[in-house]
Amino acid sequence: MAYPTELKYTAEHEWIKVDGDRARIGISDFAQDQLGDVVYVELPKVGAKVTQFAVFGVIDSVKASSDLYSPVTGEVVAINEALNDSPELVNKEPYGDGWMIEVRLADPAELGKLMDSATYESHVSTPPGPSGH
Repeated sequence: MAYPTELKYTAEHEWIKVDGDRARIGISDFAQDQLGDVVYVELPKVGAKVTQFAVFGVIDSVKASSDLYSPVTGEVVAINEALNDSPELVNKEPYGDGWMIEVRLADPAELGKLMDSATYESHVSTPPGPSGH
């Protein structure tokens, strides 16, 4: 699996791509692969506030339902409406048309708490410890 180097990642498998004071968020290729076929994505409304590492939505697949965690604090300025009718875009293009939300960053310094692609690749290739993390 490839992990684009221009993105930052969370331990919970979300990615973020920053463009000025805005950032696009989705889940990694690893996460969509682990979930299996995505059947529904519940996203916040435009204008909602999200907090770094707090839940912003839910993703349902044929295997499981999982919380989505925001990599940053900010205000939701756009959601990917296409996921309402085509949630499988998350599986097909996790870094492209399968994006989930865009936020206006409240504190760009929070990006320093995220992993780069090499660190994330190491994170997902390390077997879980006794606690499951």
